[in-house]
Amino acid sequence: MTHEDESELEAELARLQQEHRDLDAAIDALHQSPAPDLLRLQRLKKRKLLLRDRIAFIEDQITPDIIA
Repeated sequence: MTHEDESELEAELARLQQEHRDLDAAIDALHQSPAPDLLRLQRLKKRKLLLRDRIAFIEDQITPDIIA
């Protein structure tokens, strides 16, 4: 992996982590509302899970393999 590829992955990782935090805040705000939109809440949670999986994949790509 070139330095440029790693930089692109790190930039995408930072963007995804920010989106994950934003979704967390949105989900929390929906929970606090008097009549939460359950369908929207479910969609946000699903998106958050997809982001978590993508973040884990990118972190694995950035972290070098250690041969023991």
